Amino acid sequence: MPDHPPNDNGSWRHQLGSPDFPPEPDRYHLYVGLFCPFAHRVLLTRELKGLQQFLPMSIVKPYPKEDGGWRFPDTDEEYPGSTVDHLFHSKFLHDLYFKSDSKYGGKYSVPVLWDKKTNQIVNNESEDIMRMLNTVFNDLLSPKDTARRELHFYPQDLRAQIDEINSWMMPNLNSGVYRAGFATTQESYDENCRTVFATLDRLESHLSNQAKGVYILGSHITEIDLKLYTTLVRFDAIYQQHFKLMIGSIRHNYPHLHRWLKYMYWKVPGVKETTDFKHIKENYSKSHADVNPRAITPLGPEPNIEEWTEEDEQWRRGRLQESESLRGHM
Repeated sequence: MPDHPPNDNGSWRHQLGSPDFPPEPDRYHLYVGLFCPFAHRVLLTRELKGLQQFLPMSIVKPYPKEDGGWRFPDTDEEYPGSTVDHLFHSKFLHDLYFKSDSKYGGKYSVPVLWDKKTNQIVNNESEDIMRMLNTVFNDLLSPKDTARRELHFYPQDLRAQIDEINSWMMPNLNSGVYRAGFATTQESYDENCRTVFATLDRLESHLSNQAKGVYILGSHITEIDLKLYTTLVRFDAIYQQHFKLMIGSIRHNYPHLHRWLKYMYWKVPGVKETTDFKHIKENYSKSHADVNPRAITPLGPEPNIEEWTEEDEQWRRGRLQESESLRGHM
């Protein structure tokens, strides 16, 4: 039996930073898929916090999923962006789950945080991993890297607002797109599709009334921005047609969300670099046979993300100046 087995619902929820799993260089390994919005949240946290040297990673292929689940390429060149399993040279992601618990009977998902010292999974819940990476390696970062050491995606002064938005955004949008897309009845699809767009409307209204800053909660980037980005960057690219979310698009119907999305992609270092549209589009279109039986990957939209314009830049400068002005009066 493993020292730290999964809980009853098949999740490992152990805490990095606890006595059993202290932060140490070259002890942990991250497994992700570039296609998965939940793994993407963790990847963004790792990238923006500058944790690459402390947390190396392996990346599964976006398809196929049948006959064993997510798998690794035989070489890093087989499918660009994917890698071999750098630790064990496993063929399938499920090999890791059984290595951690030979009697495991749950799903095989990414992300996975692996402990090389005890040879087992620490955690496979994206929000847990995001929040652990948010602070747990801070003492290992260079003392000169003040910006990354102080970067906090779940700060105490914004926590109540983050929790409140999480309470409706995560079930109704982040997970809601899947409930609409995998609905098996017209009634279920109608209800969940409407819920997705009602949530987009709510976020659009929130941004339209935002008095300062360029992020969802103003001048400070938080986990809400990371969670929302990983859903919205997939929306026009694949969710709209694949999940039949045809009431509107981000670029044509949600101007404030659209500008925010462009800002995240073009202006936040590390965000564009973690976004791979080939992985995203081919995963959904080629691994959901019940939704897309011919596995044809659609072209468009073109471009995947519209360019940052001079008008956008003027808006950005104005928002940042307003933030500085308000800060000076506090």
